[in-house]
Amino acid sequence: MGIKRINPGPRMSQAVVFGDMVYLSGQVGNLGDDVAAQTKTILDNVDALLAEAGTNKSNVLKAEIWLSDMAHFGAMNRVWDAWIDPANPPARATGESKLAAPEFFVEIMITAAKI
Repeated sequence: MGIKRINPGPRMSQAVVFGDMVYLSGQVGNLGDDVAAQTKTILDNVDALLAEAGTNKSNVLKAEIWLSDMAHFGAMNRVWDAWIDPANPPARATGESKLAAPEFFVEIMITAAKI
């Protein structure tokens, strides 16, 4: 059983597939966008990476969400709730953290299964 790295770079891969598991790196949106737009961009990227890995959002097992300020929780959740498969919600944690740049408001990391 090999390891498949999707969009590898010098520091990290955007996703790693090992067996029936898919691990996505933390995804961020576009600098200058508001919380909702960053969340939408992130979830579009998640969809694309999951598809390239051979799975989809219905197979997401766990989501870790970091917000630069918990005041963004509602705006992020409105986009998340429109995206998530309500029949298959993942385990999820959301917390507040300093992100890589002050212009990033949201970062999301996903673990999914390939089934």
